Amino acid sequence: MGWSFPDPEACHAWGKGLGETLTIPAVIFLEGDLGVGKTTLAQGVLRGFGVPGRVKSPTYTLIESYASAHGPALHLDLYRLRDGEELEFLGIRDYLDEAALWLIEWPERGGGFLPEPDLRLRLSIASPGYHRLEVLLATARAASWLPFPPAGEEHDG
Repeated sequence: MGWSFPDPEACHAWGKGLGETLTIPAVIFLEGDLGVGKTTLAQGVLRGFGVPGRVKSPTYTLIESYASAHGPALHLDLYRLRDGEELEFLGIRDYLDEAALWLIEWPERGGGFLPEPDLRLRLSIASPGYHRLEVLLATARAASWLPFPPAGEEHDG
């Protein structure tokens, strides 16, 4: 299934709707080229999950952790990682011990050091001004997170 978004606000709103339905543990891979809206989508998910205050991009820190009423949330941006083993130096094993919401941009750069995803969200540019989101369920429980058709135009497929 998939959606098209006419602007970043619609992408953020879709993410917020998803965040409102999530239960932990939850692992979501955010996939797509540079500039397709992965961070905007993640910020919406975190807002919907109940993360208060400013939600920063982890582009330079690689990992941002947040507390919410629903439990801990982690946002990883692995674009600058050269090797998945670098996650060991960031203390990835410490994070794996606790149930949390994981939002991981550029998961392919994490090698074998990341938890398996429940959901894969693939973003792309569909046409000038429109972004496309493809939703791939990796676990059965992830289906319960998607009973909503929030902002954006839904398409089956």
